[in-house]
Amino acid sequence: METPYPNPITPSQTRIGWIGIGLMGAPMASHLISAGYSLTIYARTPSEATSLQSQGARLARSPFEVAQCSDVVFTIVGHPPDVRQVILEANGVLLGLNPNGVTVDMTTNLPALAREISSAARAKDCWAVDAPVSGADVGAREGKLGIFAGGDAGVVKWLTPLFDVMGVVTYMGEAGCGQSCKIANNIVAGKMIERDFRPGGFAEYIVKDLGMGLNVVEETDDEKVVVLPGAALCKQVFTGMVANGDAKLGIHGLITVMERLNGKSS
Repeated sequence: METPYPNPITPSQTRIGWIGIGLMGAPMASHLISAGYSLTIYARTPSEATSLQSQGARLARSPFEVAQCSDVVFTIVGHPPDVRQVILEANGVLLGLNPNGVTVDMTTNLPALAREISSAARAKDCWAVDAPVSGADVGAREGKLGIFAGGDAGVVKWLTPLFDVMGVVTYMGEAGCGQSCKIANNIVAGKMIERDFRPGGFAEYIVKDLGMGLNVVEETDDEKVVVLPGAALCKQVFTGMVANGDAKLGIHGLITVMERLNGKSS
């Protein structure tokens, strides 16, 4: 049975779509299945979907197919071009989403792209929410993520039963505000505890996120660029970490760059 916005969300009736089943997405989707929701998922590498299929998820052939049979479609993929591809382009989510369906992007993404997706969704009588997360893979596994939500306040409130399964949601404002707050959060994030550099969030992704923060342009007539010299330095150091072959370490592995600069080995 279809239960798009604003019909109440219930495990027995609300159809969930999920795109992105990597380090973060797989446990988040698993929590929804455990809470009783029926999931249709898409994976570029179908073999990676085996675990979720064993829990009852149905594997679709494309983002379009996921959207066709879902009331809410979540995406959590790698980079802004991936978000654009799975949501806006041919065979994407918005082409398949039914009226009053909702797409929720949980990727850390460009605020401007989040606003573009929101506008495109409204043009189709659908809704879009940007809801990036904080808490890394541990938060995803434990269902204790911080969720920064931007978009229509009523839609975000409607989605709360789903967000509650994954963590704690905070409403940040209109479309794009969730992404802006997440990028700001990442600029000040970092931990270096007991040299455990297992990836809660890959270093290569923090390079992406800091780059987006540095490239944000305020949408005013004079197009003032946000000046963040500290963030620029952070991006340089993380880029060095990636160049050293440590792109897949956790972001707190940044200390290895400092050690190299000072002639110390781990």
